[in-house]
Order: sequence, then C-alpha cells, then structure tokens
Amino acid sequence: MKLKMIVFSLVVLFASAAVCVAQNPNIGTWKLNEAKSKFPKGATKNHTVVYEMAGDDIKVTVDGTAGDGSAVHNEWTGKFDGKPYAVTGDPSHDMRTYRKINSRTLSIKNTKGGKLVASGTITIASNGKTRTVVTRTRNAKGVWMSSTAVYDKQ
Repeated sequence: MKLKMIVFSLVVLFASAAVCVAQNPNIGTWKLNEAKSKFPKGATKNHTVVYEMAGDDIKVTVDGTAGDGSAVHNEWTGKFDGKPYAVTGDPSHDMRTYRKINSRTLSIKNTKGGKLVASGTITIASNGKTRTVVTRTRNAKGVWMSSTAVYDKQ
C-alpha cells in the first residue's frame, strides 16, 4: 500500500510540474537571433535567456555582452505578479518587475534606486518558437533608446 501511495504522489508531483511549465510559454532557453534584432549602437545584447521554475517562483538567468564587449550576467527570481523582485549581477538596475498582460505577453520594468531605467514588453509567438522583446532603456547619458530583440527557443 505504501508503495502505491509513493508512486501516486510522484505521478501527481510530476504532472503538476508539467502543467505549470505547459501553462507558461516563457519557460525554456532562448537564444538571441541577431539577424532579426535591432539594437542601438553600444547597447547590451542578451545572447541567452533561461526561464525555469524555482519552486513556486520563476528564475530568469541572462547572459550576454555589454556595449563595450564585456560579459554580462544577471539573475532574477520572482513571480509575474507586477511586484518588484531583486536582480543580482547587473549594475544598471537592482529591481525587476514582470506583469502578465495575457497568456503570451509580459510587461517588464527595471529600476535602480526606485527610478525607472528600462521598460518594455516580451511577447511569445503563437507557435511558441520565438520571443520578441521590445524595450526602452535609459543610457548612461540619460537618453532613452529603443531596441527589439528576437529570440529563438532552444
């Protein structure tokens, strides 16, 4: 009887995890498609973005290259609930907020010391294979720049 209960519990656990992942099209590894993307000169390019479940939260890991060629890496763990959660590893912002707009679109805001430094939208294509990130970012001189990054799901 105990063995049946353990097996049943494991099946329920794995099924629940599968449903959570299936309900969130962001989950997975996304690679930048530079040919389809448009960046202003000197902009940071996030080459790989990984969304994964971390318990009830979502963890986002970003790796890329800054405008000066140096490597960038940051991590964020939280929910897509419109509340700010801490970002580690990125000197340009200390908090990131994701808000779910619909099943395939997120709003994103980055702040530093409570001031908005970037905002945009993340949209997953209906086929789930591409992700388009349209952002406005304040550069070091305080000028707002726009970029469009297109990612392919791996």
